[in-house]
Amino acid sequence: MADKQITLEELKEYNGENGKPAYVAIDGIVYDVTDVEPWADGKHHGNVAGKDLSEAIKKSPNKHSVLAKLTEVGKLK
Repeated sequence: MADKQITLEELKEYNGENGKPAYVAIDGIVYDVTDVEPWADGKHHGNVAGKDLSEAIKKSPNKHSVLAKLTEVGKLK
């Protein structure tokens, strides 16, 4: 896992729009969802990239099981 520290303010820049990478934070870990097809344009089932989605994932059908497939890019500071 990357040792990079990312603040919530910095995370907002990674929203997947206009060619930017799409990152989401879950439980203190920042994941890259840029190349995950359901996250096209930084949006997925009403959620948007560039945010802490720790609470949202608890309500998702797959919960935390999907995280193993994602690349970790850092930690939320």
